[in-house]
Amino acid sequence: MLLSEQSYQKIDREVAKYPPDQKQSAVMAALAIAQDEKGWLAPETMQDVAAYLQMPAIAVQEVATFYNMYNVKPVGKFKVSVCTNLPCALSGGERAAAHLKATLGIDYHETTADGQVTLVEGECMGACADAPVMLVNNKRMCSRMTNEKIDALVGELTSGAAE
Repeated sequence: MLLSEQSYQKIDREVAKYPPDQKQSAVMAALAIAQDEKGWLAPETMQDVAAYLQMPAIAVQEVATFYNMYNVKPVGKFKVSVCTNLPCALSGGERAAAHLKATLGIDYHETTADGQVTLVEGECMGACADAPVMLVNNKRMCSRMTNEKIDALVGELTSGAAE
């Protein structure tokens, strides 16, 4: 067992939402729980989730690699996803991404030297009217990201204030 007892308890609560013969239906929630604990989904973590849910490891890997909210490679403490879909791109997303890249000194799919921030492109986040939109660690939505708001976000993330 690679995860903490608390994580397995959380997975059990997700499994309980489905019929007993459909444990695999909790795979997305189980992967999110594992990622929250470990920071990313290493092959052995995905294998452990597969064994726990009694499903083929390849099926778990397929889910983890299909959805961009799962990290199958190590990422920084904070993963910032910038929506690059057309509505956001046309509403300042490209400008916001360029400012963020310049401020952090990294490009997409890179992590700052201190290991704090990884920058990735994101798919539609369902908030086109609030563009440009960013998502921090798949949980915190940041809307209408001006250069000033980006600078404040970077300051918060790199100072430890976002702990």
